[in-house]
Amino acid sequence: MINQNQTSRSGPLVTVLIPTYNRPHILPCALESVVRQRYENLEIFVMNDGGQDVGEIIESFNDPRIIYINGENNRGKPYRLNEALRKAQGKYVCYIDDDDLFYPHHVSTLVDVLENKTDCRVAYSDLYKVYCRVGYDGSRTVLSKIVEISRDFDRFFMFYFNHALHVSVMHRRDLLAKTGLYNEKLNVMIDWDMTKRMVFFSDFYHVHEITGEFYAPIGESDRISVQKRKDKNEYARNVMAIRTTRPPKPWPKVQDVSVIFTADKFDQQAGNTLGLIWRHTFYPYEVYLPMPQQEFARLNTEMPNLVNVPVPSGLPVDKQVDASLPVCQGEYITIVPRGFTIFDMWMEDPLYALMNSDKAAMEVETSNEQLWSGVIRRDVLINARKQFGHLSVRESLVRCGINFDRLKPDDITFQFDELYNEAQDNEKNGNWITAAKMYEYIAEKHKNELWMKALAARTFYKAGQMQRALEYSRFVNEYKPTVDTLLTEAKIHRKQGQYSPAIKLLSRAEDILEGKQLIWT
Repeated sequence: MINQNQTSRSGPLVTVLIPTYNRPHILPCALESVVRQRYENLEIFVMNDGGQDVGEIIESFNDPRIIYINGENNRGKPYRLNEALRKAQGKYVCYIDDDDLFYPHHVSTLVDVLENKTDCRVAYSDLYKVYCRVGYDGSRTVLSKIVEISRDFDRFFMFYFNHALHVSVMHRRDLLAKTGLYNEKLNVMIDWDMTKRMVFFSDFYHVHEITGEFYAPIGESDRISVQKRKDKNEYARNVMAIRTTRPPKPWPKVQDVSVIFTADKFDQQAGNTLGLIWRHTFYPYEVYLPMPQQEFARLNTEMPNLVNVPVPSGLPVDKQVDASLPVCQGEYITIVPRGFTIFDMWMEDPLYALMNSDKAAMEVETSNEQLWSGVIRRDVLINARKQFGHLSVRESLVRCGINFDRLKPDDITFQFDELYNEAQDNEKNGNWITAAKMYEYIAEKHKNELWMKALAARTFYKAGQMQRALEYSRFVNEYKPTVDTLLTEAKIHRKQGQYSPAIKLLSRAEDILEGKQLIWT
């Protein structure tokens, strides 16, 4: 067990990767936060991606653990990360951009978790999002620090959106043998692409502790994540590529989905449906197209994960499904007929309901007798077709006693997010009590307890319910104090005339804002 109050000179080697590009004025701060880690068994790669040479900065640290890769050309962040990873020797890998900051206990905290507290191969902590104003000379003036997100691991949600920022993540290096290295064709959200691939093979351990900062400039920002979103078409290309990435099997943590699209022939309608599936589906899938080979050859699309099932022209829909089943790799089968309307969460909601129940099949929400679509467990569908292959797919399932329940509110994916967004809307509209009670409910029913109780403290305070606000702010400050919760508790004490504890809390919040409390102590 690592004592965070002492420097660790042993333990497994940890590789730290710091990509940089034309920001020599802020790199020293990020690099110092790494070399001053309490955990000392590090190899630190600084990768200059064809920008201004920072060799003098590296030399000024006089630290043999720093390995400088000075790229002559701008090849992109994924290329530089891969370049360093091919040379890395650490058991674990963590990341920091040149404008971010590790607190002194960042590495030791995550190593301790991965070595002693979990069999997960990935862990992540919480971070302050630091709003700052950037001066003409590149200096940064801190305006506020907030914990914008403190979300517990959710594999299904990770397929939709990244909730473990790169600077907060540490993972075993040998996991890369399964995921592959970074995708050098991407130029934005490369962290999500990697974490998404990792969830196929490991759970993530969420450490409820703030161990660093990432910066968010007010106004124009030179961050890649901001600049690369300006070209909407290029941004969409990256999103689509990430959503359809499928690492090599076997996947110990993820069940696959096979989408059987019974188009029979390729025409504009079939092409439009394929495009909609590509744009609106985020859970891992392959599309199986039962159609003659000459029809499949006419496809002119960049859409990946398409599998042709050669069948004669004019084959009935149910026989197209029967021809596809033997080659489908998914544990779940989704059937899509020609002309079916695809929409956001069309497949994910019924799939989520199946995965979290003993149900055998679910109809897609807009399914009807003319255009029937459903998500079915593969073994159930195979059994139904063996017994009643002369009937339609739906009728064969009914004859096997399968009930097609429609989605109920508790079946819907991302209930946490729907409730959270509703609570946020109530806050914006000044409905403080409603928002506070929703945060209470979410904390009780949907995990993310500390994050939700911090929000409940804030909204109860705004509603004038000081006792409830005090209860929740004290609870959070006992486990994971933040500037927001410290200020909330301080304001309550001040209103109650208790000035001494209020001053102490305000002083503590000020130290965090100015970087006195957690940095280099």
